[in-house]
Amino acid sequence: MHHRKILFGLTFSAAAGFAIATVPAFVARAQNKPAAAPAAAAAKPTCKLHGKNCCDPAIAAHLPVKAVYSACGESDATFAGEEGSKDTCKYVFNVPGKKPEETYVQVYAPTQKEVLPAPNDPFFSYKKIGKVYMTDKAKSPKSAPMLAAQTGLYMPGKGYSVSVNASVEVCNRNEVKKVAASIK
Repeated sequence: MHHRKILFGLTFSAAAGFAIATVPAFVARAQNKPAAAPAAAAAKPTCKLHGKNCCDPAIAAHLPVKAVYSACGESDATFAGEEGSKDTCKYVFNVPGKKPEETYVQVYAPTQKEVLPAPNDPFFSYKKIGKVYMTDKAKSPKSAPMLAAQTGLYMPGKGYSVSVNASVEVCNRNEVKKVAASIK
């Protein structure tokens, strides 16, 4: 008798589980509505991904990739994708003969309690272009190669600052001046 109760309980549990799993789809079909999509489909990236994560829209809003396209002569065809991380959005481009580590425009926009009104950089001097500061000269021979490989921008905001590093493989210095006008 005891085994029958266990068997009956297991059968009842299995039937209830089956009903819970199939009734929503059955009801959706009866109402001519598609059943809910699996959770895996919701996890699909919403960007052209180059790294593990898409950029945070709040960070990307400081310099949209379309602004980089127009200022630097890039396009969807040369855009390899984006790499997002905390407070950072990196746009990577395909440049023939160059590694992806060398072909990027990176936006860094951390929230800050105290924002410096101008960059305080021990390696580079900056000049002001509109509301943005742009790297001008290396302060030492050791930092000169870094300046030759990328151009830096800095813009103070209220509660945040925006720093942009643009590889010269993607944007030359004149193009970076156009990028500066697009920083928000």
